Amino acid sequence: MKKHSNLKLDKDSEIESCQEYKYLEVILDTSGTDDKEIRSRVIQARKCIACLNGILWSKDIRKERKLNIYNALMKSSLLYGSETWRLTENNKRRVEAKEVDALRRSLRVSRKERIRNVTIRQQIGLEETIIKEIVKPIYIYIYIYIYA
Repeated sequence: MKKHSNLKLDKDSEIESCQEYKYLEVILDTSGTDDKEIRSRVIQARKCIACLNGILWSKDIRKERKLNIYNALMKSSLLYGSETWRLTENNKRRVEAKEVDALRRSLRVSRKERIRNVTIRQQIGLEETIIKEIVKPIYIYIYIYIYA
C-alpha cells in the first residue's frame, strides 16, 4: 500500500495524511469504495429500528403513521450521503435488507412467516425500493447533462 505524505501549506504548517476521515458524519477513506460508509449507515438504521421497536410492533398505531416514522427517522438515517455511493450488489442487499426489516416490523410480520419483500412493500403501500431511490438522482443528472 502506498504511503501518503503530509500536505505542506507553508513553511511552518502542514496537514497530516490519514487513511480514514469522518466529515459531516460521512466516512471518507483511501480504499476507493463506500463499504465502510454503507456499513455505518446500516448500523445507524439498525440502532434507530431498535429504539423504535415497540412503536413499530404496536397494534395501536396505524400503518400510515408507522410509514411516516419510517420515512422521517429510519430512511433518512440510512440514506444520508447516498447520493455519492457506488453500490455493489452486496451493499444493495445490505441496504435493502435493513429497509425491509423496518417495514416488516411496521406490519407486524416476522421473517419466519417467509413473506416476500415485494409483498411487504405492497402491503405497506411503497411502490419503489430504496435502491431505486438512491439510483434515481443519478439518472436525472445524466439526462440533464446529455440533453442540456
